[in-house]
Amino acid sequence: MDNFEKYVQEHKNEFDEHKADREMLWAKIEGDLPEQKVLPLWRSRSVGIAASLLFLVGLAASIGFFARNGATEQTQFVDKELIDIDTHYMGLVSQQIELLQNHPNLSQEDKKEFLGFINELDAEYKVLRLEMNKNLDNEIVLEAIVKNYKKRIELIENLLDQINGSKIIDDDYGYTL
Repeated sequence: MDNFEKYVQEHKNEFDEHKADREMLWAKIEGDLPEQKVLPLWRSRSVGIAASLLFLVGLAASIGFFARNGATEQTQFVDKELIDIDTHYMGLVSQQIELLQNHPNLSQEDKKEFLGFINELDAEYKVLRLEMNKNLDNEIVLEAIVKNYKKRIELIENLLDQINGSKIIDDDYGYTL
């Protein structure tokens, strides 16, 4: 320990005798400061512009959120409707194709050729399905999908009717009044 430190240790009580007058110090500091006009922060032009922009961004985000939420509900409805349509018609088409493949009066070549037409319609269905994913609220695409399924079923039924010939007995006796 050097002499200065010894002196401080021995006389530390004497240093506590004088306390600074904080109010007098602050008054002197405040007197030395230049006079400034204080504007409240909320009255500042730049803060007002920033608040307006923040409000507009929040409003746009809210509108986007609610619009997307409404679109999501509509999308879910269309998706469910499309799934119902697919389930119904896919079952019918697969049943008709099975009848066609198991039909004894058709050659393998005829079956293959006819199923080629059905596969073309299936490819068209896949294109429609992609279009439906792009534009989910498009009822025209949904109608085209249903027409595609109906066309496949109709083609298969017509072929089976032609193969079976006129085995259907006409039971229309007519009514006389």
